[in-house]
Amino acid sequence: MLEISNLTKTFNPGTITEKKAINGIDLKLEDGDFVTVIGGNGAGKSTLLNLIAGVHLCDTGRIVLDGNDLTYMSEYRRAKYLGRVFQDPMMGTAANMEIEENLAMAFRRGKRRSLDWGIKNSEREFYREKLALLDLGLESRMKSKVGLLSGGQRQALTLLMATLQKPDLLLLDEHTAALDPKTAAKVLELTQQFVEQDHLTTFMVTHNMRHAIQYGNRLIMMMKGRIIYDVRGEEKKNLRVEQLLEKFGAAGELNDRMVLGS
Repeated sequence: MLEISNLTKTFNPGTITEKKAINGIDLKLEDGDFVTVIGGNGAGKSTLLNLIAGVHLCDTGRIVLDGNDLTYMSEYRRAKYLGRVFQDPMMGTAANMEIEENLAMAFRRGKRRSLDWGIKNSEREFYREKLALLDLGLESRMKSKVGLLSGGQRQALTLLMATLQKPDLLLLDEHTAALDPKTAAKVLELTQQFVEQDHLTTFMVTHNMRHAIQYGNRLIMMMKGRIIYDVRGEEKKNLRVEQLLEKFGAAGELNDRMVLGS
């Protein structure tokens, strides 16, 4: 589904602030892979997601998604292939628009637009059914402005919007980091539900080692723009937090955030 080859990215090249963020990454994801990505600050996790999404263009290398070469494709043209949920719950929705209007924008992403006005009743019923899956009561508040929702409600809505069109690849960039533990658990539960339900190929960046082990069928550890550990299947299921802490410690990447988040 996703093939990345010899990917590199350096910010501010030739200056005193030069930073080699991605350093020759090769990676293949199979259809339906749910990959969790962990690593210390500056390991390149978010940069890798941003290169896939088209926020930045790579210096060298190639990114191919389901046969489509995304390497130099603009960010807006990639949008029809990708679903994305950010760390900040405020980034994935339009606060001054209604819940159903946000869903309509997500549902029409990548489609040819017409001059038809408004949301049809059949479409509205479809949104109501999807919102009911969140179990947050939002299906009875479809005319409410999204800005009135809590951070957790907005993040759950963003997740629904990102998966509404069944993207070729779902990118989750620490999408529960800004939520309280109870709300984070709910959003992760919904994530697992949507991924399994639609067999979505998924890339989830997290600092939480327990989450990295618990979710997905594959785990990748990054350091200094490289993949230093890649485990899947039964070996991943049998991983323990202590083992990951040892690997980070051996690489000199262990920090307080990882220990507290584990």
